[in-house]
Amino acid sequence: MLKLPLLQVDDSHVEACKSFYTLNDTSLEGKVCQGLACFVARHLKPEVWQQACGQDGKLYCLGKCYDGPAKASDTSRPIMEVHSREPVVMERIMAGGARELATYRKFGGYKALEMVRSKPAEETLALIEASNLRGRGGAGFPAGRKWRAVYQQPAGQKYVVSNADEGDPAAFIDRFIIEDDPHCLIEAMAIAGHVVGATKGYIYLRREYPAAIEILGKALAEARAAGVLGGFELLMFEGHGSYVCGEETALLNSIEGRRAEVRARPPYPTESGLWGRPTLVNNVETFANIPWIIRRGAEAYKQLGFSKSQGTKVLSLNSLFKRPGLYEVEFGMSMRDIVEKIGGGLKSGTLKGLIIGGPLAGVLPPTLLDTKFGFEELRAVGAMVGHGGILAFDQNTSIRQLIHHIAEFAAKESCGKCTPCRRGGERIAQMFGNGDASKLEFNEINAALLSTSLCGLGTGLAEFTITALRHYGEELSSCIK
Repeated sequence: MLKLPLLQVDDSHVEACKSFYTLNDTSLEGKVCQGLACFVARHLKPEVWQQACGQDGKLYCLGKCYDGPAKASDTSRPIMEVHSREPVVMERIMAGGARELATYRKFGGYKALEMVRSKPAEETLALIEASNLRGRGGAGFPAGRKWRAVYQQPAGQKYVVSNADEGDPAAFIDRFIIEDDPHCLIEAMAIAGHVVGATKGYIYLRREYPAAIEILGKALAEARAAGVLGGFELLMFEGHGSYVCGEETALLNSIEGRRAEVRARPPYPTESGLWGRPTLVNNVETFANIPWIIRRGAEAYKQLGFSKSQGTKVLSLNSLFKRPGLYEVEFGMSMRDIVEKIGGGLKSGTLKGLIIGGPLAGVLPPTLLDTKFGFEELRAVGAMVGHGGILAFDQNTSIRQLIHHIAEFAAKESCGKCTPCRRGGERIAQMFGNGDASKLEFNEINAALLSTSLCGLGTGLAEFTITALRHYGEELSSCIK
């Protein structure tokens, strides 16, 4: 029987910057989510939404968007299906999960790590590059390029960090990877450490996922006890409530015990990251692709997907769909098929639009549903793959209400480092709260957010409001003068 502690959580940062975080001294007990996915679903459970509006403090996402408006006490699970020729990420999840080391080994777990340790790091690095794996956390940056940038740094202390601060409303992908398949993330990070020359890693996991914290803690203890990590030290770091910590440099500052503000770049984390040392940061789903690629090869991976978007992507559909849940699909499927065939359309009402990978992302109106699900294809119409949350909204939410809610969210969650983001979100929220927006001022704020924001929180807010005005200008004409 394991005698190691269930949790390995470093809380050294809490006293340093308590005022920055929303959950330092706040229990999740009795709390209700006020995130965007729950906001657009408020008519489905009006009494729950009223409870959310009346509680002290705002709680923006619990990772239960498939059952929104969601309570912290909710224990339901989403529909889970694979809609690709074969699963890359959800194989073990679909088979009932592999929380324990023995179960994970039955699926070939840690064989990829053994394979990597038996060959030169350059060979594995070339394989990751050849697979064309792109980051699944937002920007879609080539993973192999990021790994090589850390690998090429001079020998010395390097770090591998998993960004498990999944705060985008409508996204609950990383939550279930960690809860149902934690050893996959652990194995992938050990592989990354071996390849880039890092001896230490951190998993930054959000406090809003208490079950994931406990499950991952047990899995880490098992991995250490079994000796599978070798000389790679892997720790879990518990967040304390901050959306901006999903941005990699703010996340690194949080681990260091500093205020979680976004850093100006360059230098990038691959050169100067955690404590000024070269650091590889990927999100959970990106790492979850790695063992499969190692075992099956780059060519097998590239057979999945299309165009410049290889492999599969796990999507999370919010509670307005008839079939809200978690779905692994290949890139190249049309948004119409995702909405109508996988999601089954909406439970009631008419689809008014989609926010994909949001909330700070462009809006996709129903007229663009034939757009292919791919990085370049969505970007071409002002949307994005992002983290993979598919948030539908209907006629129960006006565009003015949507802009007001998202701008309020952006204003509250801004780290305050750059003026456009610190003031821009607040001012947009005021304008659309009052229903009296100056078109000139609105355009000036958006221009400033796009050109001078330090991270995607500011630029994403601008991209959202610009596409909202583009596609729903007639509806907004009454409040934008």
